[in-house]
Amino acid sequence: MGPPSFNASRGPTRRRSDRGCRHLTVRAGVIGVGMMGSHHARVYHELEETELVAVCDVNERRVKEVAKKYDVNWYTDHRKMLQEEDLDGVSICVPTKYHADIAVDALEAGVHVLVEKPIADTIENARRIIDAAEDHGLKLAVGHIERFNPSVMKAKEVVSRGDLGDIVVMSAKRVGPYPPRIRDVGVIVDLAVHDIDVMRYLAETEVEEVYAAAGSAITRTQEDYAEVMLRFEGDPTGLIEVNWLTPHKERRLEVTGREAILEIQYIEQELRLMDREGVKRFNIRKEEPLKLELRDFAESILENRDPLVDGEAGLQALRTAVAALKSVKEDRPVSLEEVE
Repeated sequence: MGPPSFNASRGPTRRRSDRGCRHLTVRAGVIGVGMMGSHHARVYHELEETELVAVCDVNERRVKEVAKKYDVNWYTDHRKMLQEEDLDGVSICVPTKYHADIAVDALEAGVHVLVEKPIADTIENARRIIDAAEDHGLKLAVGHIERFNPSVMKAKEVVSRGDLGDIVVMSAKRVGPYPPRIRDVGVIVDLAVHDIDVMRYLAETEVEEVYAAAGSAITRTQEDYAEVMLRFEGDPTGLIEVNWLTPHKERRLEVTGREAILEIQYIEQELRLMDREGVKRFNIRKEEPLKLELRDFAESILENRDPLVDGEAGLQALRTAVAALKSVKEDRPVSLEEVE
């Protein structure tokens, strides 16, 4: 079905006069069906709001397996899929360096886009995607999946109610063993961006300055451990520890306010509040964050509204990560103004 084309810079120019969804459900496709993309395909198949109609990957054996499992069309050329299939939305789950070209191809084809995090490999490419979505009046969502973790969603309610008082410091730990999947970024862009985004979301303010230290203990090309310190506009600070060295996964965030402390356990989807009166545990309905994320993307198309995590949120998380990498390289604090 055509040669691989993950690095194509231009796509079909099919346009839609209606920027919303012409169907009762969102006709969805997935480009890149590796570990994460295969989950996107599964969830699109399961959701009532979506219909999985096609998948694409340069690995023909892999894409055939996924297509057979869900009885959908398969392609090795994403441009051909965009041209031949009547798609409303597409998930882009390819290596980061291909995000921009493929996302722009999809947007120029009149298809709404969810791109996995990070939004792109460079700030320039992130802005290319955002500009293309704006130019064509289409939805752009970025896969910062922890926003859809039920414990984070509940934490947002608690913080917004003022139960913590003013936020003073946020401290995150996201560690675990080295993952076996192919990777083109290090722990700062792969892992720390999760907590950068959640911290921005909870504090409702932007990062002003970053200082980071990092190194490589088991890999040769990318940092596999890092400590990142964020200074936000106003009072809050953020501390993020990430690595691929720890035998067991740990994912948690502690938010300290002037009145109370909030502890988020990402994996367990648990939340507890500690204040002068004691400890309060919240009853949280456990759900798959990816399912909530893709439902939000589909509903943003069906209801013609912005997705919860839009292109600007993805850009700000990437800018902060880029500033952290610059700080590691130059061994100094880096202002976000330096990475415009």
